[in-house]
Amino acid sequence: MREKALLFLIIGINFLILLLQIQGLSIGYHEAQILYGEISPLKLFISSSLHLFGQNDYALRVPMILLHMLSVVLLYGLSKHYVSRPGDRLWIVLIYVLLPGVTSAALVVDNAGLIIVSLFLFGYLHLNYGRMALGLIPFLIGIDPAFAYLFFAVTFYGVYRKEYVYSSVGIIALSISLYFYGIHIGGLPESRFLDVLGVYTAIFSPIVFIYLFYVLYRRMIGKEWDLIWMIAMSAFLISLLLSFRQKVEVQTFAPFLLLALPLAAQTFLHTYRIRLREFRRRYRVLFYTAFILLIINALAVFFNHYFYRFMKTPTHHFSYPMHVAKELSSQLHQNNIHCIDAENEKLQLRLRFYGITHCEEYRLDDERVKGAKKVTISYIKKPIYEAYVTKVNK
Repeated sequence: MREKALLFLIIGINFLILLLQIQGLSIGYHEAQILYGEISPLKLFISSSLHLFGQNDYALRVPMILLHMLSVVLLYGLSKHYVSRPGDRLWIVLIYVLLPGVTSAALVVDNAGLIIVSLFLFGYLHLNYGRMALGLIPFLIGIDPAFAYLFFAVTFYGVYRKEYVYSSVGIIALSISLYFYGIHIGGLPESRFLDVLGVYTAIFSPIVFIYLFYVLYRRMIGKEWDLIWMIAMSAFLISLLLSFRQKVEVQTFAPFLLLALPLAAQTFLHTYRIRLREFRRRYRVLFYTAFILLIINALAVFFNHYFYRFMKTPTHHFSYPMHVAKELSSQLHQNNIHCIDAENEKLQLRLRFYGITHCEEYRLDDERVKGAKKVTISYIKKPIYEAYVTKVNK
């Protein structure tokens, strides 16, 4: 009972922190593309929220936060099959919510959040109900092309374990997915291997990623090949193989590695507890160092506005693509301007969410022109965006 109370305390604090971050974010170009682009499960999900609660940032992002909360509960359930102590499961959950990539997936409208919760649901059903998890696969086909890596792992698992129901369903699902979405393998041979590893490190933080890689490799050598391991390992290896020839969207593969967190915890705790107390010190140092780095990363994300004070070029800020648009639209509305030619496709689409449509009556310029009105956006009293609004005389 105490552990469940602590679990909900973690979830509650995490929810409030994420909720507080919404005010400081504007809709990004990729998010606007999802919202105003082709029909998809994620678009329908977010559009339903906007329809019910109005077109605002909270209606845009709270659905993603709720998906994140569900993924936390599912991860806690998954962890029961790998670690026996409730306290250990709470540590897994705490590390999960502090991962930089997880924080981004919880706030940004992107398929990554939907993929994570779907993967965790599949893993939870598999570990608790066996073959019944396969009933989820038809729904996964329609969510995202990335689930082809899951279907590949299911196929391989069925062949390896001689579970022909798994292999049959996996082959059928993989074939359907490739038929509808295809698979892109192209470009000239060029190694982006180090780039991929760098992005993985940024998503998971250095120590956590290195240890995940170690656990996946160790279980491969020890032939501890359960389905959860196969899903994580298959996606990871495919991303590395593709990186030798083309640019890889690591955020598509990273959710599959999150499934390996309980495996990593199981390996670490077993290795730690079989040793005498006097030989555990380096493992404690490793754990607390990783945990402190995660907290620092989380604080950097939550207080990212303050970094503008130390940057000569604001556009180099990692969150800049998620800033400015809301404040700019607010200033335009205050000046009774409800449409404008932004002369920038990305900014124009972002402004659309805040009620600024496209027209030729006003124009937004980077450089001053005669009769233009200057617009300045500042964060922490530091100007990060300047433009000029001109009324076009026809």
